[in-house]
Amino acid sequence: MKISVLNKSTISKRQNLVLICDEKTSLTKYNLSKDEMSYIKKEWDKNHEIIIINQFHRLLCLVKSKKNKNKNLFQENLRVLGNDIASIYKEKTSLLIVNLSNQESSSLLISEGISLGSYQYLKHKTAPNPNKLQAIYLYQYNDVSKINELNNIIQSVYITRDLINEPFSHLNAMDLANEAKKIGQNAKCKTTILNKKKIKSLKMGGLLAVNKGSVDDPTFTILEWKPKNSKNKNPIVLVGKGIVYDTGGLSLKPTANSMDLMKIDMGGAGTVIGAINAIALNKLPCHVIGLLPATDNRPSGNAYAPGDVITIHGGKTVEVLNTDAEGRLILADALSYAKKLNPKLVIDLATLTGSAVATIGHFGMVSMHKNAGIFHDELKKCGEDVHERLAELPFWDDYDKLIESDIADVKNLGGPHAGAITAGKFLSHFIDYPWIHIDLSCVYSKENFSYRGKGATGMGVRLLYRYIKQLSS
Repeated sequence: MKISVLNKSTISKRQNLVLICDEKTSLTKYNLSKDEMSYIKKEWDKNHEIIIINQFHRLLCLVKSKKNKNKNLFQENLRVLGNDIASIYKEKTSLLIVNLSNQESSSLLISEGISLGSYQYLKHKTAPNPNKLQAIYLYQYNDVSKINELNNIIQSVYITRDLINEPFSHLNAMDLANEAKKIGQNAKCKTTILNKKKIKSLKMGGLLAVNKGSVDDPTFTILEWKPKNSKNKNPIVLVGKGIVYDTGGLSLKPTANSMDLMKIDMGGAGTVIGAINAIALNKLPCHVIGLLPATDNRPSGNAYAPGDVITIHGGKTVEVLNTDAEGRLILADALSYAKKLNPKLVIDLATLTGSAVATIGHFGMVSMHKNAGIFHDELKKCGEDVHERLAELPFWDDYDKLIESDIADVKNLGGPHAGAITAGKFLSHFIDYPWIHIDLSCVYSKENFSYRGKGATGMGVRLLYRYIKQLSS
């Protein structure tokens, strides 16, 4: 999907049109018949936001978004309308958007909804039926830089969706690392892949323990964007959980349908890759580093077991009570490793707990933080702006008692209550810098979720991009 500008003075009579309207819009230039105008008026009187007129030589769509004093909700509605338009025009090869309203940003927002709503994952289909719509033109739109920026963001969301939708049969830890390297090279990022030998030398006991049941080696990938005009002296570090498949290990997942979607357990890593791709392609003047620990979590004769004690990078010990609480173990290594980078801020992203999903569903993300109050407030505001919202959970000291261990520094399970919070509390043991934890309850939807689609949603990419852009401005 590509968004471009059409600067011609006249519009072809065969061009499929989307007209963005408001109460003051005049349609006299578009040669609509008396019957068509009468139909439009009746539909608008019913407060319909989209009106379709199927003419012999073109498809015409009029859009009038409902008013909303909440700017975020008004803009989100335009993206949602864009998704509806995508389904209307999926058999057309192109469409032209003409903004006849007084909202300058409407063209981009509707284009964003169309583009994201047009995504399809067809890689493994032997007889795919792709949407025909490939080109969106904005009529006489002045700011080409905003269009280029949006195209790069959409491409990055597509990358994240592709990675999360890819099955484990085609994406083990090394495959994920190689994809990060390929994407990084294209975006002119520095990429370093640490192999098992190097991971051992760094004493990353969490990643090595989770990997013990696997026939594939783990990887630890470092993806870095460091422009010469960087505004920040100390890097922003993004840490993404890369469990490419999760059986639960010896604590085998017991419930029906609990394993069929576990290819998505690398959603944090996929989100970080997509976000850094957008940041680099749009050349944001901000030094950003991505850390991606990756392995699968499987049972075998050599797998780590409940009751084991492991030593994380940096020296802290962990009592393992459940091998299905594995994501926090590999994140602990990465968060500890991040200390040597002297970060300004670290944000980790992970499909970490079912508790987060049970708390807010797939409509947003659960967040916690330590020593990052101002950063977190700004990140929440960015989440509202792009409608990838953060639901902040309490991080009271009382929860620390739930992960105290009798035989190690900390245990990896906090009990039946407040699971998302105790997971965050566990991670906080391995930091000494401003830190935000995001539990990605939103990376996958079993049902069609507006322009986020069905399957991998790509949520988190636009949030991180908006936030880094704000920091670098």
